[in-house]
Amino acid sequence: MSFSFDNPFLTAAGFIIMLVAAFVLHQLKNPFFAAVPLGAPGGTPFKISKPQTGVGGLVKLLKIMEFIGVFLLLLSAGDPVVKTSETVWLNRGADIIFILDISPSMAALDMDGSNRFITARNLLSDFIQKRPGDNIGLVAVGEDAALLVPPTSDREALNTRLNHLRIGDLGDGTALGMGLTVAAYHLDKSDARHKAAVIITDGENNAGHIHPETAAAILYDMGISFYVIAVGSAGEVPIDYLDPFTRIRRTGIFDSRFDIASLRRLSDIGGGTFIYAPSADAFAAAFAQLDDAELTVQRSRVIYKRQSLFLQFFIPAVLLLIAVRFIRLRVLGAIV
Repeated sequence: MSFSFDNPFLTAAGFIIMLVAAFVLHQLKNPFFAAVPLGAPGGTPFKISKPQTGVGGLVKLLKIMEFIGVFLLLLSAGDPVVKTSETVWLNRGADIIFILDISPSMAALDMDGSNRFITARNLLSDFIQKRPGDNIGLVAVGEDAALLVPPTSDREALNTRLNHLRIGDLGDGTALGMGLTVAAYHLDKSDARHKAAVIITDGENNAGHIHPETAAAILYDMGISFYVIAVGSAGEVPIDYLDPFTRIRRTGIFDSRFDIASLRRLSDIGGGTFIYAPSADAFAAAFAQLDDAELTVQRSRVIYKRQSLFLQFFIPAVLLLIAVRFIRLRVLGAIV
């Protein structure tokens, strides 16, 4: 967004004329008036009484109002405008749904001092910003699974919901099959030419009524691109998180072990891609690989919009000058 004038020379010329006129009037000390003594020749001249209390302040206020009115009037003479640009996508990108594991094990601190969940959330937020033409949705997985945001181009709404998501919001389990099924259901309703489901997890399926391999087969039959990102290292890992229900902080050592073979098999059944991310760098590389793999050819056009602010400056200027004139005539009797 930018602010400019279509006729800047008119405004500049007006300011110059106003400054010159103010300077001349100040130097000449009221050149249009002549001092004429009142009273009998040789006698005592009439004395002018002091203005009533408060009149002097009102006169100053009128001068300020008059100055602001003239200032706005000069700005309106330059035809001020605000110009904005907007990118319009001429064809639809991909519909991508992320299935994010938010079970307590995602609080394991093995991502260069951060936990798996926070790292995933930050990488996902960056990915969202890099793909302005795609519709991206979010499914959370815990003891159950829930669609938090359907595939959307509203980045603000998506980021807001992502930032409010907390570990343990859906309980202690990991219902991978439910999460994949929820994603498959909503992608099936999409009319996008390309669709993808990406699951980010550090554990094995231990909740829900649908086996993840069954859900993966459904994704394959629907022709949906499928990615499995297995995050986290094996062994004893420190863990630290706040239980959202009991408000009890849970810390200690977590025995991190998940069946990589089962997650790889899950990827194979879904005809997808398996990516192992045991560290923060490997996790970032996984998102880079995903970004490269899911390239969609898109055409866009930039539309420039112009909004005139002439009336926003002109109307207040006229109202101020009319108010000043009215007060001088009706209140002060046009004596100042």
